[in-house]
Amino acid sequence: MARPRTRRRLAARLRNPQCRNRSHRNHAGSRTVTPTDSKFEVAVLGAGIAGSTLAAILARHEVKVLLIDSGTHPRFAIGESTIPYATSTMHVLAERYRVPELAPLSNFKDTATHVSTMCGQKQNFGFVYHEPDAPPAAEKANQVMVPIWWRTEAHWFRQDIDTYVFNQAVRYGAVPRLNTCISDIGVDPHSGAELRTSSGETFTAEYLVDATGFRSVLAERFGLREVPTRARTHSRSLFTHMIGVEPYDDVAPLRYGQPSRWHDGTLHHVFDGGWLWVIPFDNHDSSKNPLCSVGLTLTGAAALADREAPDKEFADFLRRFPAVAEQFRTAKAVRPWVSTGRLQYSATDTVGDRFCLTAQSAGAVDALFSRGLANSFQTVNALAWRLIAAAREKDWSTERFVGVDAIQQRMFDMHDDLAYSSYVAFRDYDLWNVMIRVWDTFNFYTEAALAHTFSRYQTTGDDELFRTHERLDSGLAAMMRELLATARTTCEAVDRGELTPGDAAATLRAHLEQGRFWPTYMPQGKPDTRYFYTNPDLTTQFMYWTRTEAPQRIREYFA
Repeated sequence: MARPRTRRRLAARLRNPQCRNRSHRNHAGSRTVTPTDSKFEVAVLGAGIAGSTLAAILARHEVKVLLIDSGTHPRFAIGESTIPYATSTMHVLAERYRVPELAPLSNFKDTATHVSTMCGQKQNFGFVYHEPDAPPAAEKANQVMVPIWWRTEAHWFRQDIDTYVFNQAVRYGAVPRLNTCISDIGVDPHSGAELRTSSGETFTAEYLVDATGFRSVLAERFGLREVPTRARTHSRSLFTHMIGVEPYDDVAPLRYGQPSRWHDGTLHHVFDGGWLWVIPFDNHDSSKNPLCSVGLTLTGAAALADREAPDKEFADFLRRFPAVAEQFRTAKAVRPWVSTGRLQYSATDTVGDRFCLTAQSAGAVDALFSRGLANSFQTVNALAWRLIAAAREKDWSTERFVGVDAIQQRMFDMHDDLAYSSYVAFRDYDLWNVMIRVWDTFNFYTEAALAHTFSRYQTTGDDELFRTHERLDSGLAAMMRELLATARTTCEAVDRGELTPGDAAATLRAHLEQGRFWPTYMPQGKPDTRYFYTNPDLTTQFMYWTRTEAPQRIREYFA
């Protein structure tokens, strides 16, 4: 779908819906710093993980930053399961922008040691396939291991993680204003933004970053939301934190023979019509957190149906899948369930005169494959160096930020291709078994490309390497786009009834084989292998292959 790319002159005032039903008084102690100057170079709306990370980087580079939020810390948030691209990007942010406090968030061990003992470990991505009112089958399960000899990913207890990053932003000099409602915003292409709080204070900024999330006040006020969204994915979720969730390894009706315990990673119970996530925070000896994040995501007719109370809807789901229900025999929710409407939303433009919508403000697709954190940090990485340069050069022209819009729109479309294709594939295990390989191929090569760029940067110190990488104009990036496009168009044919799931699986398998994404000795290249694990020797052999025998577009990138 074509998207307008018109430069907008956005000068307006709005009422902030996030302030409704809130007191207009800021309570004593709600912030630790009172600004003596109301003029800033950058104002960041939203002190969540994305806004606080950006503010920490900017403040570290002596950009005068206002970090403002209508809420406080600590607070509940989802987006708890990290993936290699997200943590690798966090490592890049720590070194590229010289904010070493971000480095512990690049792996589980350092997170648990230096940030929070309330987080879980993630040694694998687990997928167990279920059919209603039928016992699960051992041959219908998949697992992608994160090799522990390389690193371990994490299950972030977000209230601790977000508070930690927020505190680093303040430590570096960002001016915090929590529990502060913005009642009016004016954005002028020539002079910047003016913010007025419900208590009567006024702040000005040369540039405005909206990191408030799906209720983005700028997107709504300036008509930037696509209506309807271009997303093909259509899903909704209900989620909470629970106590007493049993490890699936201990209650499953059969033994799957997977290399890593399901409970040591993020478990996805997959079925035709959706999936259930189980993200434990208590899956290692040093954890101080007995909780588990649980969320049910539904698509198809269930995404459109009238919703029951979420606790009843969850109980009805468990009755349909007795094997899953065994995990929740003694489980209890420790906080109210959240039940969403449709999850997908998008924007025609994410950059305008003197403002930018970041990641979750710009758009969102689905929690499947845990892309949210990765997309947020990728946006921060692309936006931070532009804002630092703009502040130094006193040049806030829209043209220098348009690349951020291209990045965010591309991320949205790729994530949508993955999620939509996967939901179609959930209808048939054989198709899903191939779609996992599509996802893992994309997941691996995008992270490997970033890691390769980072390695070269560590050797040369050349920041231009990152600027080249973010354009994604390499042959390898084109291969990834072609792979996702093939998955999407193939699954669209299944959706329309023009192709059987079996024929679709054969089409995608042929594309993977003809593209030679993997040598035959790698598990991803073996059609009957459902558990993906590589040891150091196999990884060394594979990396040599990427430089010597792989298809040209892969060799060119890793040479």
